[in-house]
Amino acid sequence: MTRQTVSVLDWRRDPAFPANVKVPSPSRSDGKGSDILGPQNPDRQRQEPDTICPPITDSGKMPNMKWSFTDSHMRLEEGGWARETTVRELPTSKEIAGVNMRLEAGVYRELHWHNEAEWAYIIKGQCRITVLDTEGGSFIDDLEEGDLWYFPTGYPHSIQGLGKEGTEFLLIFDDGNFSEDSTFLLTDYLARTPKEVLSKNFRVDERVFNSLSQREKYIFQGTMPGPLDQDRKKKPLKFPGGEVRITDSTNFTISKTIAAAHVLINPHALREMHWHPNADEWSFFLRGKARVTIFAANGVARTFNYQAGDVGIVPKNNAHFVENIGDEPVEMLEMFRAPKFEDFSLEQWLAQTPATMVAEHLNLTGSRREEFLNSLSKDKTAVKPPLRKNKSMSDL
Repeated sequence: MTRQTVSVLDWRRDPAFPANVKVPSPSRSDGKGSDILGPQNPDRQRQEPDTICPPITDSGKMPNMKWSFTDSHMRLEEGGWARETTVRELPTSKEIAGVNMRLEAGVYRELHWHNEAEWAYIIKGQCRITVLDTEGGSFIDDLEEGDLWYFPTGYPHSIQGLGKEGTEFLLIFDDGNFSEDSTFLLTDYLARTPKEVLSKNFRVDERVFNSLSQREKYIFQGTMPGPLDQDRKKKPLKFPGGEVRITDSTNFTISKTIAAAHVLINPHALREMHWHPNADEWSFFLRGKARVTIFAANGVARTFNYQAGDVGIVPKNNAHFVENIGDEPVEMLEMFRAPKFEDFSLEQWLAQTPATMVAEHLNLTGSRREEFLNSLSKDKTAVKPPLRKNKSMSDL
């Protein structure tokens, strides 16, 4: 079989930079493009090679689907920080907003509630959560790396860092307009309530409230709590090219508005070509380097490069894949404003379609027809192994 290269990225040495510095250039092997004569940012260009030199399959105008938390404003507090990616930072993030937060050991994200439901994934460390339900029931638990929580809209709750290093986590909210700065905070609420009302409400002398903070505490140092012992893990679905953990209302019953998948893609493997019919995908990359091409119909497609700390958007029903283009696993979270995780596999669809129909659509004849049709799987393969060691799918 003849191997044909459809696009080769030109990593050339630019005379504007030192001899040992190579940056991607906007020129392809098909003769399209040229070098850059004006100002350049080589660090950003190396992060965005498929933006500098789009694959030949990219076409049309598509809005930006990528944002890095590095570019989000960092709110620094006592013993922690918070930064967010909302529709303000990424206009295509209409259905979901994300907050990345860090709490050192003993540090609180103060008691609060908000209009949006909150889904969370612990990136590192340990924390203790508390939440009150509408029936007056209280839930307290200690969580660690890889664990999740979900708080429905309006449910009052808190988070506190545990262990030696505290915790870092990702919060997902089911509204792209959400801002972490607009939550209902306990200290802010009490500071806006007359002391005589507080005295009457809690049936104590109003002088008890003389030491109340007159501003929100938000994130602040507290006392380390005593231990709680519980451990619950969800086993992944394993594939030749990686593994997937899916969490939605079918196995995490309280999570009615957020569904998620934790995906691990082995080096040079592929999260198969697919699309999601019920919601936009909001992705967060935890490690590795990935290449994603989004197909939006009407001849429009665009390719993006992602690395740890980046956020990606894929609109509902837009077909896409995630290719690991590095030498370490890609670890990512796929989040959806939906009660259930749903996706359609291109391969599974073709495998379930009459063979003649598929062959005639793809103009397949002879031995290649049988080779392709026999290779199709009726089961979702989700994460596919690399076709050839140390080769990118873009080289095929």
